Amino acid sequence: MNVLLFGATGMIGQGVLRECLLDPGVERVVTVGRSAAGVTNTKLRQIVHSELGNFAPIEALLVGFDACFFCLGVTSAGMSEAGYTRVTYDLTMAAASTLVRLNPGMTFVFVSGAGTDSTERGRLMWARVKGRTENALLRLPFKAAYMFRPGVVQPMHGVRSRTAAYRILYSLTAPLLPLLRRLFPNQILTTEEMGRAMLAAVRRGAPARVLESRDIRQLASG
Repeated sequence: MNVLLFGATGMIGQGVLRECLLDPGVERVVTVGRSAAGVTNTKLRQIVHSELGNFAPIEALLVGFDACFFCLGVTSAGMSEAGYTRVTYDLTMAAASTLVRLNPGMTFVFVSGAGTDSTERGRLMWARVKGRTENALLRLPFKAAYMFRPGVVQPMHGVRSRTAAYRILYSLTAPLLPLLRRLFPNQILTTEEMGRAMLAAVRRGAPARVLESRDIRQLASG
């Protein structure tokens, strides 16, 4: 399997990259982002591309992939709807529309979020934009496309969030997370489970095109 990964420097992206590199069935991983992931591996190639809305200059490097794991995203805190749309919708669709043309047999996995609004008309700005993005992706003629909607994701194996507020939150709640996972096993995922579920979705498909935390966990467990 050849995997293209966006957002490899983010918390979920770091976890997904780790699982891809550990998986013996993954032959090649290529990351695309504004900065390198800071990982060295014989399977890995990193494309540093500053203009993520325009993939024409690197199209020749984006051919021959079985899967795209799109983990690129930002928090909506302090952002206008227009600004959040540019990052969440515009960049995602620029990548996806390019990839579906170059790799029509690709499976595309998009990291969305719990509470995403598929109607695109709800009160929460971020949920509307995520819903619009999901709906647009599902209309593209990929071999398969899956929308992952995790809620709480626990970083594992040294993975760290790039957002300072999240790092503080995770450090404060880390002692409680194992207990909370036992009490609410289908509400809290790990970065390891996110990566394994994405790989499973490519290999054997998923029970639905939109996957909530419970579905992701079951997919990861096989």
